[in-house]
Amino acid sequence: MQIQTNTDNSMESHEPLTAHVESVVQEALRRVSQHITRVVVHLSETNDHQHSGGDHRCLMEARIEGHPPIAASDHATSMHQAIQGAAEKLKRAIDSTLGRINSVKGATIVADEEDSEGNEEP
Repeated sequence: MQIQTNTDNSMESHEPLTAHVESVVQEALRRVSQHITRVVVHLSETNDHQHSGGDHRCLMEARIEGHPPIAASDHATSMHQAIQGAAEKLKRAIDSTLGRINSVKGATIVADEEDSEGNEEP
């Protein structure tokens, strides 16, 4: 899974920020990473007060081969919170999409392999 980080002209991209983005994305999507070819992350700071969630925005777009991109975004008071929030939303969106894809194909869902009691299956 390739991870690309972009920033707008209101903020400067630097290695610690890029490393943080990659770490959060890899951790959030590790279970479904074999299905994802690329994740593009767009970071920006806004000065408008339209979003009560904060001035930092993270938009993540995941590409699954043969399917349209899946996107999720989050606004927060800090960039780290926005990155974490967007990664969690993207994870849920990908789980949902893969579940629909697999149920259409008649395959088992790619979600956590747990039985109804919450125990991992052997």
